[in-house]
Amino acid sequence: MLHARHVHRRQAILALVGAVAALWAATAAGSHTLQSAPAALVRAASGSDDGSAVPVPVCPFPRTLAPSFRSAAASTGLPPALLYAVAKVESQFQIDARSSVGARGLLQVMPETAASLDLDPDLPQTNVLAGARYLRLLVDRFGSVDTALAAYNAGPTAVAEAGGTAPTLGVVRYVANVDAIWHGVAGCR
Repeated sequence: MLHARHVHRRQAILALVGAVAALWAATAAGSHTLQSAPAALVRAASGSDDGSAVPVPVCPFPRTLAPSFRSAAASTGLPPALLYAVAKVESQFQIDARSSVGARGLLQVMPETAASLDLDPDLPQTNVLAGARYLRLLVDRFGSVDTALAAYNAGPTAVAEAGGTAPTLGVVRYVANVDAIWHGVAGCR
């Protein structure tokens, strides 16, 4: 019995490693989408075809902020791990973070963007929801998470004017940093 459980766990780990490798290959090829990446990881993390499951890890949100992130993820259909990564890069989870251009809070939402979504950028729960809704709009507009992340950082106009790519090396680094964190916690809930 112990041997069978060990074999099953090993198969699940190998499937997860394969999914991560495929995800990185897809990202390198420019086909990083919400449908392909996290779904492959969730399938791999769910265990074998026999219905048994490997526990899905909990995202490492600060305890007091976790409900806001989970609610925003459920509301927008974005993976909690992606929202975790954006907040980690944008603010290091500092509720009162402010950027030099006026972006505010956990997801560094511009006041005008929050106002257009009828949300307050200064309250943690609505800041997270505003950032998640805005990112969802960008994913829908550009059809790619990486392009949406570039637009989240540089603005959609700058990305559109750059032909749908990151307009600067700084934006390329931003997207790479978010992707690395996202993939490091992929599949968490």
